[in-house]
Amino acid sequence: MNILITGCNGQLGNEMQLLERQHPEHTYLNTDVQELDITDQQAVEDFVEAHEIDGIVNCAAYTAVDKAEENEELCQRLNAEAPAFLAHAIAQRGGWMIQISTDYVFDGTNHTPYVETDDTCPNSVYGKTKLVGELNVQKLCPNSMIIRTAWLYSSFGNNFVKTMMRLGREKEQLGVIFDQIGTPTYARDLAVAIFAAIGHGIVPGIYHFSNEGVISWYDFTKAIHRIAGISTCHVRPLHTAEYPTPASRPHYSVLDKTKIKQTLGIEVPYWEDSLRECIALLSQA
Repeated sequence: MNILITGCNGQLGNEMQLLERQHPEHTYLNTDVQELDITDQQAVEDFVEAHEIDGIVNCAAYTAVDKAEENEELCQRLNAEAPAFLAHAIAQRGGWMIQISTDYVFDGTNHTPYVETDDTCPNSVYGKTKLVGELNVQKLCPNSMIIRTAWLYSSFGNNFVKTMMRLGREKEQLGVIFDQIGTPTYARDLAVAIFAAIGHGIVPGIYHFSNEGVISWYDFTKAIHRIAGISTCHVRPLHTAEYPTPASRPHYSVLDKTKIKQTLGIEVPYWEDSLRECIALLSQA
């Protein structure tokens, strides 16, 4: 198959490129905005047709959650309209699509892990545009999988893990929110799941994927520092109200992974095991 990977310079896109070497049976076209502007419908259709694309993994998105509140138009183009262009183009060829989405499609008022059939209720521009993207892909490409994830990090790009490691070495004290609960996702593990979906054959529908376990941002930071050997920074817990941000964030966004595990026959790594793997890579850099 000829598989188009968008957003190849991002965290997930970089991890996908690393794993492509383990799946040489397919041809991969790794693109970012320089190679393909996915907000240009004609460019998308021309690219998909010219390269005889069989499947698309859309790793591209506008993910600056707070900036999205004032850049709604750009967020809408990247998160809602672009997935529609990709879905329409690949459906015309009878192909498949995997669209990466987010826990932000929920408002975070649950107290038990979210399943795929729970009602969505995004309360940020980012979450609203990602939900529209989901709906567009499902409507335009029947052979599509939506994979919602959360708290993504990697050895590539900018993310919470790398920021907390840097701040832990720079500062004597750090305040981190303790009343927002979720599960981190190592982008490498998500990439593995995506390749499992491709290898299995696309089973249309919505799926949830993060690492196993439950944790707060505060506990996550403490674990990052412990594993990275950072002992000089005192981390104190903050209430969300003490750290106001332009975008509202879900207080509870734990995702139930039962469906994707049963459908693809995969095991999902525990969050701390994956964190250790990532920090070991960062320590070698």
